[in-house]
Formats: sequence, structure tokens, C-alpha cells
Amino acid sequence: MRYMVGEVVEGVITGIQPYGAFVYLDSKHNGLIHISEISERFVRDVHTYVKINERVKVKILDIDEDGIHFKLSLKAVEANKARSLRKRKMIQELPEMKKGFSSLAAKLDTWIKEAIE
Repeated sequence: MRYMVGEVVEGVITGIQPYGAFVYLDSKHNGLIHISEISERFVRDVHTYVKINERVKVKILDIDEDGIHFKLSLKAVEANKARSLRKRKMIQELPEMKKGFSSLAAKLDTWIKEAIE
């Protein structure tokens, strides 16, 4: 499989160290989620955010020259989810519009007549 920087992929946590978590993507590719890419919040212990054998969605930040080892981010995926939820909530909260293009269209003929006279 071919991977690209910026792509969101699914993998499995295979190891956890104080500095991050290792992720298995497929039989030829793996990566590391550095502790700074686990969450937007301060991460004291990586174990509180991920568990061994847990399936996670991660964003590919960088690919080593060998094309096998990736720098991954969990927080980039979570940030996109949160942004999408906020956007959806904002759209739902918009008030119903009582004025708009339809009200302009209704007045257009009158304005044209007035301008001609």
C-alpha cells in the first residue's frame, strides 16, 4: 500500500513508551506517535490515552527516507473531529432567515420601474 503525508489512516497500537506509542499500519509500515502528538492537552502518561492492541486513526505527518517508518499524529485527527462537531453545532444554531435574496427578487421589478420613471 502507498501512503502519503497528510493522509488519515487506521493502525493498531503495538507498544507504548514514555515518549510515545508505536503503531502497526500493515506488514511493511509502522510509525510512532510522539507524546507531543497524542493530545492537545498536557500528556503525563501515554497509557492514559492509548492501550496496546487498540485501533486508532492517525494522520501521517512525515515519512522517513526508507518509506517504512512514519511520524504520526493522534491529536491532528481529534482536532479535525472537534472542529467538525463545532462547525455542525454552529450551523444548527443559525436562526431562520426571514430576509434574503427572495425578498430582493420580489422588489426588483418595482425598483426597475421606479428607475425608468
